Amino acid sequence: MFFSSSTQSAVLALFCFFGTSFAHTVMTTIFVDGVNQGDGVCIRMNMNGSTSNTYIKPITSKDMACGKQPYPYVPTSRTERSLYHIGIDGEIGGSRVCSANASSIITFEYREDPTKVDSTSIHPSHKGPAAVYLKKVDSAIASNNAAGDGWFKIWESVYDNSTQTWGTTKMIQNNGHISVKIPDDIQGGSYLIRSELLALHAADNNPPNPQFFVGCAQLYIMAKGCAQPSTVSIGEGTYTLNTPGMAYNIYTTPLALPYPMNGPPVYQPGPGNGNGSYPPPQSEGLKPKGCIFVNGNWCGYEAPSYTDQNSCWNSSRMCWTQSRDCWNKTQPSGFHFCQAFQDAKSVSLNQACMNKEWTGPPNPGKDITPEWPPMKGSLNIFT
Repeated sequence: MFFSSSTQSAVLALFCFFGTSFAHTVMTTIFVDGVNQGDGVCIRMNMNGSTSNTYIKPITSKDMACGKQPYPYVPTSRTERSLYHIGIDGEIGGSRVCSANASSIITFEYREDPTKVDSTSIHPSHKGPAAVYLKKVDSAIASNNAAGDGWFKIWESVYDNSTQTWGTTKMIQNNGHISVKIPDDIQGGSYLIRSELLALHAADNNPPNPQFFVGCAQLYIMAKGCAQPSTVSIGEGTYTLNTPGMAYNIYTTPLALPYPMNGPPVYQPGPGNGNGSYPPPQSEGLKPKGCIFVNGNWCGYEAPSYTDQNSCWNSSRMCWTQSRDCWNKTQPSGFHFCQAFQDAKSVSLNQACMNKEWTGPPNPGKDITPEWPPMKGSLNIFT
């Protein structure tokens, strides 16, 4: 009849059982000019809580572009299949696209545990460089457009000899946040923005084990530049264990500097700012009409109105179906917010029907999206 408390408990138990492997990290959230877009919103995120914060392996994989979300456990029972949504990978477009402008500051938030907004970002032992790339695409929500040519680097933080800190260390010091500026001379339109951390704590192993943590978000950038930066391919075979810097030993004293940073040089904006034309207004990836609860790339909608006993319970059943859909399909970074939707809509509507309140639903059309917390770090762009 509805998504009961016992079923909900089963969801939580399964999620906790598969859990999240800690001492790793994942990009969970983006801020545009300091404004939190919401956990998982516009992000191509692993739907599997047990692998969402793991590193790319092998590093020769196509998944180096925007990540891969393997699903190592195959549900065997009907209950498990109904409660678990098989994970997607970084080649699958999400339904939401965040808007930004030329010169906007994009901030990435990293967490060891994507389900907790107060999670630490990454273990301090995971030292190494960080970088951010952009790729212009025909459609940000389209699939199979991540790996391959088109990427250009807009920021990096390698090793700061003056403070003896790596890019990942500076991220930790900034409460898990990395900020970058959108170049002001690029063309407007749809983009993927890719964050990359490289942890070198096990790169001296035999064989070396450099650990890349990558994540992509979907943007629509309002800009009228003309620049066409030189691009590189990121994907299958981009990196191997023979790539300079992959077997780097962070424990030697003194360090072998400079560190041979992977990828191309950072793109430097030049002439051409404002000489083009703006793209059409954003039409894809917008918040859907009627969406009253944003949770990652999932939206909740108002329950059907009702005026009698039968239509009340029919509306209740449909609302509980939505609650179950939230638990099934929301990324790990927003998983626990499904409880807020369930309490505010499904539970309250169910209670109204039990109380013989045959006209509803309660508070129709009210947006009940959680208020996203402010940024814990600063907007400072470190190098």
